[in-house]
Amino acid sequence: MLRVVVCVSGGGTNLQAIIDGIHNGQIRNTEIVKVISNNASAYGLERAKQNGISTACVSPKSYQVRTEFYKAFLEIVDEAEPDLIVLAGFLVTIPAEMIQKYPNKIINIHPSLIPSFCGVGYYGLKVHEAALKRGVQYTGATVHIVDEGTDTGPILLQKPVEVKSGDTPEQLQKRVMEQAEWVILPQAINMIANGELDDRIKGE
Repeated sequence: MLRVVVCVSGGGTNLQAIIDGIHNGQIRNTEIVKVISNNASAYGLERAKQNGISTACVSPKSYQVRTEFYKAFLEIVDEAEPDLIVLAGFLVTIPAEMIQKYPNKIINIHPSLIPSFCGVGYYGLKVHEAALKRGVQYTGATVHIVDEGTDTGPILLQKPVEVKSGDTPEQLQKRVMEQAEWVILPQAINMIANGELDDRIKGE
């Protein structure tokens, strides 16, 4: 059974997609052992509680120095003994110590087709605003391994989404979530849980 920790900062729609995937059998041999947020008012925490999942909140604002926050965050993660850590709209930089401690065991969902519209400063609506400004015909989402760069780790899965004439950033964001993010994140977790991405994770 794959033990998963999910980290969220906001509404937790990707978390919900994972919960639904486990409930409907799309994700096999997997359990969410904890949901962690940096934001006490994140609705993702409420989603977890409604499904009987243990939660924790640890905010950088509670600590005078970032290293103390990182230490507390890592302690909470360690206590859950995860096999996989999923960043599902988590807007906090992951400490290098955590990446070193959990090599190839942290994945992220990013709302673009990496390497487009990714890296420092590209998150949330900013990604979709940039895609529309550039005039691309397709955007999408990417699940990738987290390394010490920003959106630079090995790509596991991608799914394209058509950009439609007259799209607003909000409309495009919604379509990317519904047609790509909520599809490939559960798919990636299921494939990891059942050994179907081992070669890609190892970079072979």
